Amino acid sequence: MITKRIIPCLDVRNGRVVKGVNFEGLSDVSSPVELGKYYSENGADELVFYDITASAEGRALFTDILREVAKTIFIPLTVGGGINTLDDFDRVLKCGADKVSVNSGAIRNPELITQAAQKYGDQCVVISADVKRVDGVFRVFAKGGRENTGMEAISWIKSCVERGAGEVVLNSIDTDGVKGGFDLEMLKAVSDVVNVPVIASGGAGCINDFVELFHTLPKVDAGLAASIFHFGEVEIPTLKKALRENNINVRL
Repeated sequence: MITKRIIPCLDVRNGRVVKGVNFEGLSDVSSPVELGKYYSENGADELVFYDITASAEGRALFTDILREVAKTIFIPLTVGGGINTLDDFDRVLKCGADKVSVNSGAIRNPELITQAAQKYGDQCVVISADVKRVDGVFRVFAKGGRENTGMEAISWIKSCVERGAGEVVLNSIDTDGVKGGFDLEMLKAVSDVVNVPVIASGGAGCINDFVELFHTLPKVDAGLAASIFHFGEVEIPTLKKALRENNINVRL
């Protein structure tokens, strides 16, 4: 049986980890290097590092901090933010990333997914989709959730997987930072149309939210969260023990 993964997310701005609600109102949390090391040593299965303002500011991802994070952790690292070209893939992979997450860059140029998958392999390419309900329709947002592309999200994500994305991170803007539980409706809609791992992001507030996620949607492969881990509200070893007690297979 495939184990479910627990993934902390480092949203990095100006070299610091920050966290907000519904992608807004960001507050300073910690050093990404210290936090990454802590998670690597305390049961996280993987780590996600997002340079959250790179796309909106139209610049390349900061690589000095990324290098430091990669050097101090011993778990797979997914990196995103300002990924627009194959050169950007190359740069972050050389800095120690195992997988590269692309969002706004793929919206501008969907062919980037195909090219990256052909060059580095499907397993290296992660489509990260920031999705929000607009008049009852799931819409894709770009530039860190700031810009409504008008695209319908489920068909967009499906097309990205068909182009070669080997994993999907589904960020629900509606539930982000609210701590009311994962967006099960949105996650089901995505996991029903793709055959690659789906990572749930946005809304985790307690241990039971992860139990509910994996019991309700067994196709979802991983739960990603930020603030509940950053602020010590949920410790990963405690979470994994609870999941195991609820017959959910995890790596202890």
